[in-house]
Amino acid sequence: MPQQKQSFMRGTFVLSIAAFVNRILGFISGMYIARVLGAEGIGLLMMAQPLVPLVITITELGLPVAISKLVAEADAKGDKEKIRRILHVSLAITSTLSISLTTVCLLGSERIASILLTDQRAYYAMLAIMPIAPIIAISAVLKGYFRGKQRMQTIAASDVLEFTVQIACVLALVHLLLPYGIAYAAAGATAAAVISEASSLMFLAVSYKLRGEARIPGVTWGSSLKKSKSTLAELLRIGLPITGNGVVHSLYGAFQPMLITTSLALTGIGTVMATKQFGMLTGFAFPLLFMPSFITQSLSTALIPAISEASANKNSLLMHQRMDQALRLGLMIGAPATVILFIWATPLTTLIYHAPEAGILLKILAPMFFLHYFDAPLNAILLGLGRANTTLGNHLIATGLKAVAIFVLGSQFGIVGIAFGMGIGIIVLTLLNFLSISSTIGFYWEIRPYARVFLSMLVMALCGQWALSYATAMDIPLVWTVLGSVGFALAVYFTTLSIIRFRSPKDLPLISRWVR
Repeated sequence: MPQQKQSFMRGTFVLSIAAFVNRILGFISGMYIARVLGAEGIGLLMMAQPLVPLVITITELGLPVAISKLVAEADAKGDKEKIRRILHVSLAITSTLSISLTTVCLLGSERIASILLTDQRAYYAMLAIMPIAPIIAISAVLKGYFRGKQRMQTIAASDVLEFTVQIACVLALVHLLLPYGIAYAAAGATAAAVISEASSLMFLAVSYKLRGEARIPGVTWGSSLKKSKSTLAELLRIGLPITGNGVVHSLYGAFQPMLITTSLALTGIGTVMATKQFGMLTGFAFPLLFMPSFITQSLSTALIPAISEASANKNSLLMHQRMDQALRLGLMIGAPATVILFIWATPLTTLIYHAPEAGILLKILAPMFFLHYFDAPLNAILLGLGRANTTLGNHLIATGLKAVAIFVLGSQFGIVGIAFGMGIGIIVLTLLNFLSISSTIGFYWEIRPYARVFLSMLVMALCGQWALSYATAMDIPLVWTVLGSVGFALAVYFTTLSIIRFRSPKDLPLISRWVR
């Protein structure tokens, strides 16, 4: 029996709860791996993974997002035959491409490793992660269908199952393989991801079988593929620019380790030290930076079909309401997260990873990363509006500037310069997406909520810094120092937020004048 689709905000809430659970599980798993493997092992782990996103991107052809948008539009019109045809065509394409490309990569793995891996010890981890590509590609098609139908609880349940299985497998395989060396332990960690993705795919397949569309007479796999030309054209019109976006991202991700280690080598840093510093940046700083964004990512997942449905119904007011909801939520999440990651950068990396030297990287990136909490919703809005070509252009520009900034700043200032280069890429991409939406349907917002949040951030930062300094001076254990001062700062933030009220823009004369 098909389930009723969920509302936009309810779907966001369901995905956010699941994402929170997943982040906690993933964070525990990541903390365990970081402590066991160290910065060097994390560097090997990160070096082994960039090839897989490239294979997945090519095999998916951007279809999951296209499926989400087209299914939402077809569902709004009650066209069940088109929904079934979209799913059949998408599964046929992704299954064929993913299995073929993965086979080619496995056969040529030694050659690929000699080109992409700056540290050949990452070869076993790269080999272990390759079978994940077809599993993720097929899962992504089914998730695109459930997003289009706005049945977010199915996606949420599959994600929780995936992370639960992953943490169990990581703990077991890393512990089992560590005696054989750090390279084999890293391979065990990547193999755990393959097993967990397979369990998620099985759950999605069973869910579709039990809760999918009722069979429609005459609509079979054969009939869908015979009529696939128009459906495929619609899918590729949206999917190809997204594929281009993903290819750029994946190619850059594949060569990023080489770019970083080369720029570090120009400052006189050797391969082993470069691997450790790369591990600190990507394995220690970035997981903390991405931790709070689970809500905005969940929001973006629900936002694409919601904007697509409103656009199909030509409901401009609803589109702008959902845009406003999305950006306010990003603001509410990003503001306190940025303060915490900036003020408590070194205590957090010391407490979690036993790596205080990673704190400076986190402190550099935190202020620039604030815009990242808006980027995912902005990108989702553009995709919901059918502006996939625009997202590709923006991503190309931002990636090019980021690569140049990383090389120039990294070769001059080492790992600190690389962190600044990555932050520059985030800023440019977010601003380009914002300007693209403004030029498409206009952008209307009220300045008062944003002013309230920024003032609350300032008060939170001042009080949090005082609390951290006081607890440190009292020689309180680090775990209680961090928990107590962060809790106090968050209480100050939400209290200030509830106290500050602006009745009209006249209460903010300087900001109001600037906006006008």
